[in-house]
Amino acid sequence: MSELPDLLERYRRGADLIATVTTGAAGSELDFHPGEGKWSVRQIACHLADIEVLTAVRFRQVIAEDNPTMPAIEQDAWADKLDYSTRKISHALETLRRMRSENYDLLKSLPEETFARTGTHSKRGVISLLDMVRFFAEHVENHARQMQAVRAAYREHRAKQAAG
Repeated sequence: MSELPDLLERYRRGADLIATVTTGAAGSELDFHPGEGKWSVRQIACHLADIEVLTAVRFRQVIAEDNPTMPAIEQDAWADKLDYSTRKISHALETLRRMRSENYDLLKSLPEETFARTGTHSKRGVISLLDMVRFFAEHVENHARQMQAVRAAYREHRAKQAAG
């Protein structure tokens, strides 16, 4: 039995997962950095939105072109130059939701053999469409856990401030 239906469902649920994890986060909690070089909840949300836009292009390249080349990005440069620290989290969450939904609609309509098509990532090498779907499903899940950890660190920080 194919793993594709379950994988597509995990991929589809990614934006809902991030919406759930960020529910109630506001003010200074959105911009709390749990450590040097660590991203805030706002920055992670912006990163996920931008990566989903990029993913839309990469999925389409692999579906339509023969072995396209996909350059790696410099995520810290994106965070800095695209000013993740001041962007509206509501816009990032909406972009993630909308693009994830559109990408899912495209993917679910494809014949299963299409998921064997490949592209070449400049750092990861040859990657199939199926592997890309898996990677981007896991990418959001990993960042959801990261957001939960940042929010927990924020609560701990606030509790120490209140006690001290």
